[in-house]
Amino acid sequence: MSKRLLLVVSLLVFASIILAACGGASLECTDAIGCVEVAPGEPITLAYMLTTTGATAFLGEDSLGGIEIVIADRGEFLGHEIELIGEDSLCSAEGGQTAATKVAANESVVGVIGTNCSGAATAALDTISSAGLTMCSPSNTAPALTDDGPDGTWQPGYFRAAHNDLFQGRIAADFAYDILGARSAATIHDGSPYADQLQSVFAGRFAELGGTVTFQGAVNVGDTDMRPVLTSAAADSPDVLYFPIFEPEGPFIVAQSSEIEGLEDTTLMGADGLLVASFAGNSGANAEGMFLSGPFLSGSAYDDFLAKWADQIGGVPPSGFHAFAADCTNMLLDAIEATAQVGGDGTVLVGQQAVRDAMAATSGFAGLSGNLSCTPTGDCATGEALGVFEITSAEINDGNWPPEAIWTP
Repeated sequence: MSKRLLLVVSLLVFASIILAACGGASLECTDAIGCVEVAPGEPITLAYMLTTTGATAFLGEDSLGGIEIVIADRGEFLGHEIELIGEDSLCSAEGGQTAATKVAANESVVGVIGTNCSGAATAALDTISSAGLTMCSPSNTAPALTDDGPDGTWQPGYFRAAHNDLFQGRIAADFAYDILGARSAATIHDGSPYADQLQSVFAGRFAELGGTVTFQGAVNVGDTDMRPVLTSAAADSPDVLYFPIFEPEGPFIVAQSSEIEGLEDTTLMGADGLLVASFAGNSGANAEGMFLSGPFLSGSAYDDFLAKWADQIGGVPPSGFHAFAADCTNMLLDAIEATAQVGGDGTVLVGQQAVRDAMAATSGFAGLSGNLSCTPTGDCATGEALGVFEITSAEINDGNWPPEAIWTP
């Protein structure tokens, strides 16, 4: 071999060693549905799809705070900064679809936190799943979202840290029947997947316990005059009126309930869609003595999280799903960290199916909202972080928040 040829061969071998050491030749995407490549010096991008405007903005603000606290705690991640981008998914099918289309078009996104409302998720799922993305919701609770049967809407890549309303509807009915002693109940929903499915679970469990469901009616989002539906609900003077809906419709129901004959002795009961700091004041005096089912959180880790919230964001969280958002973010980042390839030059290759598989394999995750273990169709919560809260004059008149949890299953 000539000296010149020997020199060329040596240079090629040296170059290949340097290239491998830098990571350029050692990273190969073999993932079944593709990879996201993060170049040296570029951020690792998470996206949120939350309701950040309108009457349900409190949900988005609540979740966003949880996400931001986790990102601050994580600091540098796989040698990169974490960049958080987001879209307003509102609390509607149209908002969810629009947000999903924008997020899916961004090829740098490695995972998604969202949505808040189940209706937005139902509309977004096909687009997010088809893009190969993994999405974890902090507050979707509609049972259909994790049901892969003929009546379900589950799509691969969907997970949630929030409880399935199969749990919440059951504990609300148990409380009404066993603790309040109610034997008749009426329900009102707003047509959304969340509200309709939750009242249905409540009604089914209440009947199973031996109670009578006297009325199941609906209002439209945007309605302000609730007297017609309240009059229908009052026809049989139910012991409990259960309306798992949102603001502003919920406060209208509460405020107008005292005008309706037949509801004088009826106990009002809502759910986590109304477990928000503004609800009691917006509802007025009629809210005193009513109950809300929703997330119940406690423990030293949660206390530490609240201290970070006060320091980094200020005040107290406006709703009940901030801890679930933090858990979603941590689980998703753990799944990315466990499966990503990292080159010597800092390049990161994130396999999209690998992230989904790692999320599905999550077991015994010690979250702020309890121990989380994900099923193949994305239910990670057990329902342990639920309770029933009572609204008092302190919440209505003095701005106290959150109300006291007076019962936990």
